[in-house]
Amino acid sequence: MSESTVRIGLVLPDVMGTYGDGGNAVVLRQRLRMRGYDAEIVEITLNDPVPDSLDVYLLGGAEDSAQRLATRHLQRYPGMRQAAERGAPVLAICAAIQVLGHWYETSGGERVDGVGMFDVTTSPQAERSIGEVATTPLIPGLSEPLTGFENHRGGTTLGPDATGLARVTRGVGNGVGDGLEGVVQGSVLGTYMHGPALARNPELADYLLIKALGVDSLAPLDLPEVTQLRRERLRA
Repeated sequence: MSESTVRIGLVLPDVMGTYGDGGNAVVLRQRLRMRGYDAEIVEITLNDPVPDSLDVYLLGGAEDSAQRLATRHLQRYPGMRQAAERGAPVLAICAAIQVLGHWYETSGGERVDGVGMFDVTTSPQAERSIGEVATTPLIPGLSEPLTGFENHRGGTTLGPDATGLARVTRGVGNGVGDGLEGVVQGSVLGTYMHGPALARNPELADYLLIKALGVDSLAPLDLPEVTQLRRERLRA
């Protein structure tokens, strides 16, 4: 972690920002500031190399053409991969899972090589998955249900080096019939949940912050409006 300021990398919001997932960076910054940490969002666009020095990295969703641009950029500038190798947390949303995999197939049937940070492959499914999704987390450090809004046609198959983030209780998830949602590999997490995901899942936000800060725990935040939001979305 940086000595004074926690630096939150919002990666390629100019092309991977279709569904408002940039809000995840705002959530992390606010939860840090409420606990007395200095925090800043560092936007990394197609005009910028990807640094390996940030404390946490976030990527959002996009469509096929934008995915291609993002994939090429991350292949050219491997800073995020290098950061993940030293343990920096990364959260990849929706299409970003596909970009970080071995390959993904476009809606036109073309196979595109990915960045290779996830042991996953993605192919289009017959029907698009749209609607609320709720899951039970499968990784240590997360105990509360996860909730979000999925909107994707990709079916993501996990290889042996990747594990599921959660098991679906409502909705579709990864879309290949294994009952899983998302992917975890080392310090890199992926999920199809929009919402933004971290606004709807404060425990997941703090999980990333604990990893970024290198601490065992964080003081809880009393935010009734967040509790109410979760209650409403889980009912939905």
